[in-house]
Amino acid sequence: MERSKPVKRLGSILNAAALIAGTVLLGAGVRAPSHGPTVRILSLEMARSLGGGELAAYLASPDVHVAARAALAIGRTKDPRGDALLRAHLHDPRVPVRALSVYGLGLLATGDDGKALIAAMRDPAGAVRVAAIDALTRYRTAGRLPATTRAAAQVALERALARDPSPIVRGRAAIALIAFNHGSGRAQAADALATAFSSDRALSVRRHAMWTIFRGYARSVSLHLLETALHDPDTIVRIQAVRAIGALKSPRLIAIVRPLLHDPSWRVQEQAAQSIRLLQGKALSADWTRIPNFVHLPPARPDPLARLPVLAWPRLAGKPRAPTPQGAIVGPALLPASARQMTQPAPGPHPRVRIVTTKGNVYVVLFPEWAPLTVENFLNLAARGYYNDNPWFRIVPDFVVQTGDPHGNGNGDAGYTIGAEENPLEQDSGVISMGMNYDARTNRPIRDSAGTQYYITLSPQFHLDWDFTVFGRVTSGFDVLGRLVESDRVLRIERVADAIL
Repeated sequence: MERSKPVKRLGSILNAAALIAGTVLLGAGVRAPSHGPTVRILSLEMARSLGGGELAAYLASPDVHVAARAALAIGRTKDPRGDALLRAHLHDPRVPVRALSVYGLGLLATGDDGKALIAAMRDPAGAVRVAAIDALTRYRTAGRLPATTRAAAQVALERALARDPSPIVRGRAAIALIAFNHGSGRAQAADALATAFSSDRALSVRRHAMWTIFRGYARSVSLHLLETALHDPDTIVRIQAVRAIGALKSPRLIAIVRPLLHDPSWRVQEQAAQSIRLLQGKALSADWTRIPNFVHLPPARPDPLARLPVLAWPRLAGKPRAPTPQGAIVGPALLPASARQMTQPAPGPHPRVRIVTTKGNVYVVLFPEWAPLTVENFLNLAARGYYNDNPWFRIVPDFVVQTGDPHGNGNGDAGYTIGAEENPLEQDSGVISMGMNYDARTNRPIRDSAGTQYYITLSPQFHLDWDFTVFGRVTSGFDVLGRLVESDRVLRIERVADAIL
């Protein structure tokens, strides 16, 4: 099993007028989605169905939330007939609808939309530009960009990386270039990434550029650039630089990496050891059963959130069941109008849990606006005690910690699967996502195969962005993850006070 795969180890009619319902007010000027339309949209999305025109009617709704949410649902159906519906809204005056229509086209990746997506990268709204970059990446990966369009797309991404006013957009453009690392434009892309890393003042852009260099261009940039990055003040940059040098697989580079075994950050120490393994011709560690002596973790500190009371949480009995749209949390409102709003949870209250482990407490804020059924599934399983005493059956240094299988061998689940809820949230450090099965023939994750197993990332894993469902993020207790080994367990998961984002 490759360390880059957070997998489950298994083989594995409403009248149109009634579709357009109102909204309710939530706080000063913030509109929350009305329950009825959202539940129906979720039902159709879950069934991977356009509903014989229902989602089209929702998309045409004057209610911006309903229309935006319908655009996302159409993309998630993966029904090619949705392409024409979404294309009709590429110039919708409402930014959230426009952005999620563009994003939905990427999820479909079935039409001839390359030129339209390149044009969307010039949209005045950052949310739309982010969506266009994501969509172009998906089109490229799916082989839907002809050669001339592919070249134009790469040029547009390089231009965005160099000139876009939003660092979020520039960072996303850097990541997207991973899909263009083969062919005649490789050297040009590598130069664009190296320039961005060396000259961009935004740390997030430099991080993204170095990640992409590691993932696809390590041999196309100068060794001097990588050596310089080993001494960068930012931990994430150093991690990616160490990974990039490891990818070169040259034993003579061991001496360059070895000092990083004593880096101030335990995360860099672990990655240095892994890169040295690669440089020695060995495989990366697939399991973490003990923490090596050279890894110096920060001392354990008292839990700053220990006083948060456990909420009165109805405990559920009986066999776990798949989530339903009727039980999902339908807020906060999903109305991305800026690059930040397109890549982050929406403002407002979010459910928060305390994962109590044998090494300490980890706090996770969940994002139901982007992944309502996944959040419902996770909370329901926790309320049933399903996760109690689960082992961390897979821990891979500088990659993920994974649990959610009571059997502890990666083969267990609750007897059902849930649908993927692809979203534009990045697989950055401390992100919680659902594991999936892999197709042995294609070596690709099997969509809609998630169930109970979940993982938390230890460092940026942006290559997982386009398949796996992000549904939350660690907000406290990240160092606890560094102390876990595969004999550790989740003792229980507690619901605590909502976090206001």
